[in-house]
Amino acid sequence: MKLVRFLMKLNNETVSIELKNGTVANGTITGVDVSMNTHLKTVKLTPKGKNPVTMDHLSLRGNNIRYYILPDSINLETLLVEETPRVKPKKATAGMKASRKGERAGEGAWTRRTRALGGFWRLT
Repeated sequence: MKLVRFLMKLNNETVSIELKNGTVANGTITGVDVSMNTHLKTVKLTPKGKNPVTMDHLSLRGNNIRYYILPDSINLETLLVEETPRVKPKKATAGMKASRKGERAGEGAWTRRTRALGGFWRLT
């Protein structure tokens, strides 16, 4: 399972998030998107070496997040289970590549023309 898919399941969990600049945000997750952008509510933001600031809502850009600190009460086994099993796509065979009738897979237009004329030596 991808990390982002796991984080997307953490709605309504209270977490601490440390950013790359040393700032720590404590709050409740309202959502995480595929870019790992995290949206929090009832946030206490503590910049490194400064006084904490409280906010109603905060959005953190995913590439600025160093790590998440999860509470011990989270049941990781249930969150790590994938709901839908992965379906592997069928591999394309050489015959599937030909789209038009009489066309060979991987064959270009020049090759088809020369074959229709009886070969390369007939073109000269």
